[in-house]
Amino acid sequence: MPRFKAYNYDQNAMVVINYQDQLQPGTFEHAVHYLIEHKLDLSVFHPKYRNGATGRLAYDPAILLKIILFAYSQGITSSREMQWSCETNIIFKALSCDTVPHFTTLASFVSRHADEIEALFEQVLLVCHEQGLLGNELFAIDGCKMSSDASKEWSGTFKELDEKREKLRGLIRHHLLEHYARDEARRKPIWIGISDGPRRFSR
Repeated sequence: MPRFKAYNYDQNAMVVINYQDQLQPGTFEHAVHYLIEHKLDLSVFHPKYRNGATGRLAYDPAILLKIILFAYSQGITSSREMQWSCETNIIFKALSCDTVPHFTTLASFVSRHADEIEALFEQVLLVCHEQGLLGNELFAIDGCKMSSDASKEWSGTFKELDEKREKLRGLIRHHLLEHYARDEARRKPIWIGISDGPRRFSR
């Protein structure tokens, strides 16, 4: 009769993890991290913060943007699910640098900075698309997955580039709308005192 090594799932283990190592070059998450961290100007978000002299420290917009954009790529458009993912998913932990923003923080950030987020995400997705990094992601609009194939419809002229931008804008707006709607649906019994969100999201 064969013999096997015993195993037991009911145990804990201390595992050393380098978060930078989880963001492997050539992946969508690495591109998001690199572009937001090193190539994009995030100062547009700063004026709405009022904690320069007093008040508690805020989450860096870079961290919140990485969490939200990667969540959208995974089909996650709920602030509560984003918080849970930061607690349980290694890629989210790497992107957030092992922080766990509360779901109200994520919801408020999207509500207060919708225009800025839309413009910045458009830049990120254009670069990721040109690098062929969207093919395995879930970015969906109106139920249709956006392919990253270098097909004729996504190559070539300035007119086609404008069409790409417009499609990406619609894609981002779709996710922002869905995110706001899902958070708003649960807001009233829980988020006492939170504003109703930007009028721009009205359909």
